[in-house]
Amino acid sequence: MTLIVDSETVSAAATAPEFTATTTTEAAAPQPSVTPTVLEDTPRPEPTSVLNAPSAVEATLEDDKEPQNPLTEKFTEAEWKALKEFRSTLPETFKEAFPEQDGAVSTPYNLWGVTISPLKPKDARVSVVLMKFLRARNLNPAEAKDMFISTLQWRKSFKVNDVMKEKFPEDVFGKLGITYGKDKDGHPIAYNLYGANKDLDAVFGDTQRFLRWRVAFMEESITLLDFETVDQMVQIHDYEGVSMSDRTQASKNAASEASSIFQGHYPEFLAKKFFVNVPSFLTWIFWIFKPFLSAATAAKMSVVGSGPKVIGTALLPLIPANQLPKRYGGDADGF
Repeated sequence: MTLIVDSETVSAAATAPEFTATTTTEAAAPQPSVTPTVLEDTPRPEPTSVLNAPSAVEATLEDDKEPQNPLTEKFTEAEWKALKEFRSTLPETFKEAFPEQDGAVSTPYNLWGVTISPLKPKDARVSVVLMKFLRARNLNPAEAKDMFISTLQWRKSFKVNDVMKEKFPEDVFGKLGITYGKDKDGHPIAYNLYGANKDLDAVFGDTQRFLRWRVAFMEESITLLDFETVDQMVQIHDYEGVSMSDRTQASKNAASEASSIFQGHYPEFLAKKFFVNVPSFLTWIFWIFKPFLSAATAAKMSVVGSGPKVIGTALLPLIPANQLPKRYGGDADGF
């Protein structure tokens, strides 16, 4: 059996324009013999544009406005404070991540389809991505920075962009990972079917190839997130057909490395995870792993029994029946 654990008062000194009032001596009353001259067509002075110009305070407030989307609108005050501190370190963060790259402090970087500009990072989707690292490190900007640097360097060494272009054998990996449907909150659902290929040597014999496929599947699943209304996914790990004999050394090594990758470089992508069709004699593995998980992560995980009725009882409160395959208690034809 393979158990993979994935990683989730502005002040400004404004000087008001000064206007000098001109005081004139009252005109003496006209002499009876003098007729006053009235200039009816004398043009009036144009209103000064200074009155319509934004004040320094207004300009400062405008600069401090944060671009928002439905996800950033849910940030707490503490999260915004941590985000602004973390964001201010981005130029040096990119320099540390890519010390050999000239201009790293100003070169934009595309992460999960979101372009992060070190010098101009004020963007709602960028805020959502950076917040993942902060939440994974309890809103500690220094620790989030370290995690972010580690992720950037890992992506370069692992060659994630090349992995996304790699063609994996359909007969080996084609049925192991599938994305299908969404939950009631719009989270896409990713299925990992560990018993779909009984040839364990083909799946896990080349550990690095398995890891490349697993990372590619994760990256493909992330493309379903817009980072505006949804930035997490539901994962269903199906162990139907898996037995104790399936725990080969190669599968255990692969599971360990995959867990390390996802915990270290894919923070806060998990909305909910279900382990389904888990044989009763294997559920103890979950309880062994649980003490090593954070309370927040453990709360997102559920071990479910076997069969459509039992599984449906656990999943249907979160997933519409027309989005859940019949094999899991829903109405959809599925896969």
